[in-house]
Amino acid sequence: MRPAFTGLNADKNRTATMKKIFLAFALAWSALTGAIAQTPPQTSGPALKIGVIGPLSGPSSDFGLPMLNGVKLAIDEINAFGGYLGRPLELVIKDDQANPELGLKLSEELVAQKVIATIGFCNTGVAMKSIDVFQASRTPLLVPCTTGTPVTTKFAGADSYIFRNAPADAIQAPFMVDEIVARGWNKVAVFADNTGYGEAGLQDVKKALAKKKLEPVYVGRFDLGIKDVTEQLKEARKAGANVLFIYTIAPQNAVIANGRHALGWKVPQVGAWALSFPLFIGDAREAAEGSLMALSFVAEPTNERRASFLASYARKFDGPRIPVPMAAAQAYDATYLLAHAVLSLRSEQLNGPGIKQALENPKRAYYGVGPPTTGHSAAVTATR
Repeated sequence: MRPAFTGLNADKNRTATMKKIFLAFALAWSALTGAIAQTPPQTSGPALKIGVIGPLSGPSSDFGLPMLNGVKLAIDEINAFGGYLGRPLELVIKDDQANPELGLKLSEELVAQKVIATIGFCNTGVAMKSIDVFQASRTPLLVPCTTGTPVTTKFAGADSYIFRNAPADAIQAPFMVDEIVARGWNKVAVFADNTGYGEAGLQDVKKALAKKKLEPVYVGRFDLGIKDVTEQLKEARKAGANVLFIYTIAPQNAVIANGRHALGWKVPQVGAWALSFPLFIGDAREAAEGSLMALSFVAEPTNERRASFLASYARKFDGPRIPVPMAAAQAYDATYLLAHAVLSLRSEQLNGPGIKQALENPKRAYYGVGPPTTGHSAAVTATR
């Protein structure tokens, strides 16, 4: 398979390129900090605490750690240019281990530690268990990783403190349904795990199919950790399925792909972004070939902003390969969206309601590593 990022290969061009990148970043940051020029000067003060929560160990760490790295990279860049009027931004990092109960406990700890906002969550079930904590305390939560639709639909938009710049499954599922129907794959078997992510994804796929006057020919449910779905695959084949739409995490995606391959059943496997995870590709190997998935970011230096991000990430984290590029890029952008909001406020406005209002009413477009967004969608990607 082609590497996710081939790098800026020629040494003679690297220095000149990086000088351009640094200059562009410096000019962009100067413009951003100019938004608070009317604020009385302040050269130092206590650090502003920002929470980060996600699965940093365990089976979901393959996208939790890139998420954390994206945040760290952005914070280092922001602090290098003075943070918030000389006050550094300090991360308070929590490992939820993809465990909903632990995620709830750690979320309560973050609020108790007086973070001004939190960036995080990679698992829908963990997020759904915890978001009430942030909503009740009026602490903004920016979600760059988990895509389960209910995360940003539980609370009414006008009152919600939950933001997301990851494409929700309510966006990914219809996108993929459009794609498979256009290819003539109209007999869809859906396999979804029994987590909150799997359930929400299943419902999004059913809704998208219904708009095409279709319904699944087979639905298979399973628990995380299952090692064999052969019987369910046989049932799906018996039902006449000509495509498998999967909603689960990488290890179970591989179980399904390997089971299909062992049966000699040559139907395509499609799904959301989890089909791009290295655990799936590594475990499924040749059975992963031909899989289709929805992605909002591909690790290619197609413009200067992306080239800067990819080169900086490779330099900071000792290698050009990002295990899950979407998680890293969206977390990086989420951190800058938060920085834009914070830097537009006077110090007395640095509270939950103030930051929420600034996120919802950005003073200028943020041109990030991911797809460009403006206005309200700079903080929320079609999720309210």
